[in-house]
Amino acid sequence: MTPPSTLPSSAAPPVPPPRSFWQRRFKDPVLNLLTQGVTPDTMAFTLALGTGLSLFPFFGFTTLLNAVVGVWLRLNQPLLQTLNYVLSPVHLAMILVYVRLGEWIWRDPPLPLSVPVLVQSFREQSLLEFLQRFGWAGIHAFTAWAVTLPLLILGLRALARPVLRRAARTLAARRSAQP
Repeated sequence: MTPPSTLPSSAAPPVPPPRSFWQRRFKDPVLNLLTQGVTPDTMAFTLALGTGLSLFPFFGFTTLLNAVVGVWLRLNQPLLQTLNYVLSPVHLAMILVYVRLGEWIWRDPPLPLSVPVLVQSFREQSLLEFLQRFGWAGIHAFTAWAVTLPLLILGLRALARPVLRRAARTLAARRSAQP
């Protein structure tokens, strides 16, 4: 005779209660946004790409750039935007690094330039005056960023993937060990 625990159950699984308007229109989209792209590989790619995009060498564009690319590639937006804001001080410092590297790539003489001068000029001058003064510096910075971006993304992704995979395995093991 078969023990009672192995007999097929004739009871239907419980039907979940209907989802409210707020659950369908607010909670579900927010949870989907927070959990989008949470595999170790996509998280590593998101971290690497988000870092590269957050270092785009122009003021005021990194948030929009991260948002557009993140939506296009279906990456985790909260992670991208958090990374963008955390890297703001690095972004400012890297502008000058990119300008100098771009000058070297273009074989142009160095322009007397510093981050405080850029920030002050950006705030005090019209856009046209700012571009006339620092236009070539922008071209140099963009060139250096575009050349280094693939290397940065590949390098950071290669570093982050094994760490995140190991963390995911550890988390899964802990979850399966819990009663």
